[in-house]
Amino acid sequence: MMSDIPVSSIERELGKGERLLWQGRPRAGIRLRGSDVFLIPFSLLWAGFIVFWETMALFKVPKNNPVGWLFPLFGVPFVLAGFYIVFGRFLLDARSRRNTEYALTDRRAIIVTGLFSRKVRSINLAATSEITLAEGADGSGTITFGPTPSFGWRMQSNLWFPGTSSQPAFEMIEDVRAAYDIIEKARAR
Repeated sequence: MMSDIPVSSIERELGKGERLLWQGRPRAGIRLRGSDVFLIPFSLLWAGFIVFWETMALFKVPKNNPVGWLFPLFGVPFVLAGFYIVFGRFLLDARSRRNTEYALTDRRAIIVTGLFSRKVRSINLAATSEITLAEGADGSGTITFGPTPSFGWRMQSNLWFPGTSSQPAFEMIEDVRAAYDIIEKARAR
């Protein structure tokens, strides 16, 4: 089950005699993740507090105060962080997924990513102890390579910087079950 992605972008990663079995990309556009249940309310509270801070700093500091400009200036990094956690992280995540490609060969899984430079991750399927499938009702989902943390709700670095999880995964792919079946067949060889 091959997608419309040009083979040439993955082809240069293939070893001698290695066969490409599947390739795909994560879903495009702005998407919500499970962690957004907590992050959206937090980001709105953060942004609300920062707007309040900056408003107070700009309009309530006496004009004859010689260091009155310090309070609004102090808030600028927090305003920028607020814009990022309310809006920017969704845009960064969408762009990161747009630059991501996945491939399965008869030997390994390949993840090619990169916002500013090309990064290639290779996962040896035979040596991977655990592969986790998370499938949604619409058939899309995520395949995670390697053992998952033993605690309940796992905090990943991609909460704040999407696409930077240390655990390799094929995230948000269509027909995730078909890709998972290809992985299981390749591992059985």
